[in-house]
Amino acid sequence: MEEIQRQAIIVLRGMWKHRWLGVFVAWVVAAISLGALFFVKDKFEASARIYVNTASILKPLMQGMTVQPNDDERIKMLSRVLISRPNIETLIQSTGLDTGVSGKEEYERLVDQVSRVLEIRGGGRDNIYTLVYRDTHPDRAKKVVQLFSTMFIESGQGGKVGETDAAKQFIDEQISVYEKKLEDAEARLKEFRLKYLGMSPGEGAGFFTRLSEASTQLSRAQLELREAENSRDAFRRGLVSSEEATPNASGVNAGAAGTANSASLTDIDGRLESMRRNLDVLLQRFTENHPDVIGSRRVLKELEEQRQQIIKTRPRESIGAPTMLNGARASEQLKVSLAAAEAAVASLRIRVAEYQMRYNQLKSSATLMPQLEAELAQLNRDYEVNKKNYESLVARRESANLSGAMQSVSGVADFRLVDPPRVSPQPVSPNRRLLMPLAFFIAIALGLATMFAMQGIRPTFYDRRALSEATGLPILGAVSLVTSPSQKAIERKNMFLLVGSLGLLAVVYAVGYVLISMLSARLA
Repeated sequence: MEEIQRQAIIVLRGMWKHRWLGVFVAWVVAAISLGALFFVKDKFEASARIYVNTASILKPLMQGMTVQPNDDERIKMLSRVLISRPNIETLIQSTGLDTGVSGKEEYERLVDQVSRVLEIRGGGRDNIYTLVYRDTHPDRAKKVVQLFSTMFIESGQGGKVGETDAAKQFIDEQISVYEKKLEDAEARLKEFRLKYLGMSPGEGAGFFTRLSEASTQLSRAQLELREAENSRDAFRRGLVSSEEATPNASGVNAGAAGTANSASLTDIDGRLESMRRNLDVLLQRFTENHPDVIGSRRVLKELEEQRQQIIKTRPRESIGAPTMLNGARASEQLKVSLAAAEAAVASLRIRVAEYQMRYNQLKSSATLMPQLEAELAQLNRDYEVNKKNYESLVARRESANLSGAMQSVSGVADFRLVDPPRVSPQPVSPNRRLLMPLAFFIAIALGLATMFAMQGIRPTFYDRRALSEATGLPILGAVSLVTSPSQKAIERKNMFLLVGSLGLLAVVYAVGYVLISMLSARLA
């Protein structure tokens, strides 16, 4: 703590040595600041308030049918980009701000100055924007704000139609582009299908799925063919048995005829069972009106009638009635059934051959078909993408037309001038009542800073310890300074001059503050 106090005393003694330089700097800064405060021109502020109504009953009514931009964000963006160089140049030329400006560099400085001074304040939730401009001439400031508010309103209202027309033009161009792409995709798809006619992959099923289905159909047809061949063989065996039994029926007695008739009944039952199975298979694949189903039902009916006939003739056979007529009729019926079975077998063989040919064709195309499927998938994908984009663009064009019609209705986004341009009766800058004491404290602070800097630049040793620490050498002794009465008088005189100069500086600032306050009160 003692070391800190010693260092502080050394610094203060060093600053005191350069006190006249600090006073001089304070007076210079005070003179410059007072001159700037008294001779700088007053600036008056002109302002105007504009209300932007973005709420409309049409918005909820047209929800989902039109593209409704965010008017709040659009107005905020408009307020930020409105202060652009073309608009600033228009303001300068229209209001005469460039009067007396000579040279390009001076004109550029004027444009930059107007861009910095011109402001758009407010916005937010209440949608009230304040246009502000400051100038040394009140009338000119008011004229600038009036012209700027007109530009703001016209830009907000005219921007809607311009944006809508630009959007429609862009959408029309994109529709033309995608229409050409869609036509090219359709042409490529047509050429592909014509080139690979009969080999194109099936819609909704892959090649290997079709190959598996062809294999399944071939196996089912082969099974049906074997069943039909078994049924035909059964009819053939029954016909042979019937023909062998018919010549021997006239020379036998009633017991032998009954035995043959019993064997014929068993054979008919077997054929009936085979025909029923064949009919079940046919009904799984065909309807009731199919020729094979109709023929099978007819043969089945004839076999049942033949069986009933045999059963009815049994009592007659027991008294020795001849069976020659029934055998001949059964043989004819079997021939008819055999012919139907042969027709079914021939039909199934054709079907098996067709399925076999399809299966072989698909199997031989196994290496080419995946490539064709990939090409077709790519063509379909390109076509669907272009078609989707084309339809979306057409729908958006209609939405843009509705949006343009809706925006042309007044009240969708209405600009209203709430407060016309007006100028403040008193200057808004510079605020001399605030700057005057601030300049005084700045002058004192700069004087003290100069004293502190000088004691660091030109240090002085005031005790043996400081000298020993600075040189690193032992101090053998010190000679004290004895002040004479004349020197003390000079020091007292210098102190009075120092206090007087600082007091005079404070009085000058106080008088200036009082004059400025009186002038402000008179203007008010």
